[in-house]
Order: sequence, then structure tokens, then C-alpha cells
Amino acid sequence: MPSNLYNLKQASASSLKHPTSNQVMPDKKNIIHVIQSLGRGGAESMLVAVLKELHEFNNIVVILDAENHFGEELVCDKLICLNAPSLKHLAKAIIRLKKIIKAYQPVLVHSHLPKPNFLVRLAVPRSIPLVSTIHTSIASAADYKHWHMRFLDKFTYRYRKSTIVAVSNVALQDYFSVLGLKQQNAHVLYTFVDDRKFKPSSDPKLSGEGMRLVTVGSYKTGKNIPYLVEVFKLLKDELVSLDVYGRGHGELESLIRDAGVSIFLKGQHKEMQEVLPQYDGFIMPSQFEGFSLSVLEAMAVKLPLLLSDIPSFKEQAGEHALYFDLNDVNDGYHAIVRFLHHRHEANLRRDMAYRLMQENYTLAHHIEGLQRIYRAAIAAG
Repeated sequence: MPSNLYNLKQASASSLKHPTSNQVMPDKKNIIHVIQSLGRGGAESMLVAVLKELHEFNNIVVILDAENHFGEELVCDKLICLNAPSLKHLAKAIIRLKKIIKAYQPVLVHSHLPKPNFLVRLAVPRSIPLVSTIHTSIASAADYKHWHMRFLDKFTYRYRKSTIVAVSNVALQDYFSVLGLKQQNAHVLYTFVDDRKFKPSSDPKLSGEGMRLVTVGSYKTGKNIPYLVEVFKLLKDELVSLDVYGRGHGELESLIRDAGVSIFLKGQHKEMQEVLPQYDGFIMPSQFEGFSLSVLEAMAVKLPLLLSDIPSFKEQAGEHALYFDLNDVNDGYHAIVRFLHHRHEANLRRDMAYRLMQENYTLAHHIEGLQRIYRAAIAAG
């Protein structure tokens, strides 16, 4: 761990009372960024990339859970773990975060994901501007099927209103409508891809026989990988294979083996910019998304897209993807067959999706929008 990072996981209990602040630059103002953990997900990857660009601030990262898959990729002035991963630790987390805020006197606090959003609304003084990012459509999110999650979000928002930043129009509209809240001080700031890192392959695919597809995402119900197992049962006479990257796919092994399909579990890979260009196309059958980073990465390396016809994907890719109906396995089959046998059409959609990414979804676009939001929140106090 870099010497400029301070991890309370290994600190004594007494150190929580007086967190040291001698490692931050005194000539810069402090921002505290709060997130559940640093597991390798979309929200976490976005934060790690953004921190590298916020040079005008001391960036203090507070995590609730000690999980960290980024290591040296994380660039910040201090990393603090609260060791309070679940809602049952909320009271402890509030006390610890209050002490950190008192020690560092931030000009702004920015939280990501539900539990950190609840925490900061209850811990941050009203004199300090608060920004909360909504990373998914809560209308479909599994966590929000539980009444206590909806109650906590609605209660904490009313208790301490914050600037809401949503990663898509769908996510923004769902947030206020599901919770029955009046929309105010809210912005859409699209997820981004670092196009300096993810670049088109110099060896374009979609030539020759057969097709290798790829999908990315941890094994969650919402990612809906079993749908693709059913689709691939219908594709046994076609030269098509699928590689699945992500964590926690062990439960799929027996399903894939019993189905006898050409789907292969590849585990988690840290350098997807090296992996994605090896494939012919990208497929994602998600039941819901906020604004998928994996889809943006596929767009950036010029992979043709096959996506479920959910609203956030249509907002993200427009007319530049082939969509399929999650209620009909045959529709997924026909989309892949069309993709396989109409290569020119796939190339045209791919090129237009790449242009859409360049014009809207780059890191530079995101940082410009985020800085505007920060300036407005700080000025408003």
C-alpha cells in the first residue's frame, strides 16, 4: 500500500478518535469521497479514474468495507476504512465519519451507492455541501425490493437533502419516482470510459468463420447470464462461443456443463482493455443497469453490441446496437444469428457506437461536468 494511504483497518481503536491529517497538502482544499468498498465494479472503477484527475483537491477516500482490488491503481491523499460494512454498523460508521470530517474539514463530501449515501446524510453537517451519486435504476435493483432500503433512502434524503447525480436519465427518473420524492437539485452525469486506455484494435475482427462473443460482469441475478445459457442451447449448430469475465460465477459451472454449450468462465481480469479487442462482439443480457461501464468499454474498443432491450441500454447505445427481448430466448438466438451472418451491418453499428462514445462518454466529458457540479455545490454552501 502506498505510504500516502491511511487504512484504519489496521489502526488501533484510539486512532479513530484523532485521525492524522499531516499527509495532505495544506494549500489544497479537502474533498471526502465515500464508497462501500474498492471491489472492482462500475462505481468503484469510475471513482478510481476520477480521483486521478481531481488535482486541485486533497482527495480523502473513505470505505465502509476493507475490500480493495485496485491496489496501486488507487491514487488519493488518504484512504480510510471504517470497518462498518453493513447497515447494522450504521451507528458506528456515523460516529467514525463525524470524527473524520471534524479532522479534515472538507469543502464537500461525495458519496456513491446506497449505504454510503445513507451514511453521509446522517453524518455530514449541514454546513458542508453533499453530493450523492445514484449508480443504478432503483426501480429494478434487487436491494430496493426490500422496504427498509426504500425507507432509509427516502428518510435520509428528507433529513439531509443533497445534490443528486445520476448516471443516466433512467436512473434519475426512477430514483425520485420510486421513492415518491420531488426532484430538485439533480443532475445526469453519464458514466464514462477512459478512451486513453481503451482503444480500438488495430486488428479488426468480424472476418472469417465463426464468432467469439464476450460479456463482463459479476454473477448477480440482474446480470442474467443464465439467459445466455438458454440462448446458446439453440446455437449448437453455429460456430459461436462466449467467454464470461467477472467474479462469482461458480454457480454457473454446473448449469453450463449440463447444457453442453460453448460458454467459458474466465474469472476476473484487471486489464480488460487488453482482453476485449480479442473478440468479435460484446453481449449483455442485463435485466437492469444504471449506465454500464462494460458496455462503454466495448464501444471504446469498437466491439459490435448485442444488448437486452432495457431502457438504460437504449439510452446508452441508441440505434447503434442489436437488441433482444429478455422474455423470449428465441429473440436472443435470432439476434446472434443476424449478427453472425450480417457482418457489414455489425460494422456500421459498431462505428456509430464508437462515435457516440467519443462525443458523449469520455473521461474528459465526465470531469468537466463533475467540476461544474462541485463548483456550484461549494458556492451554494
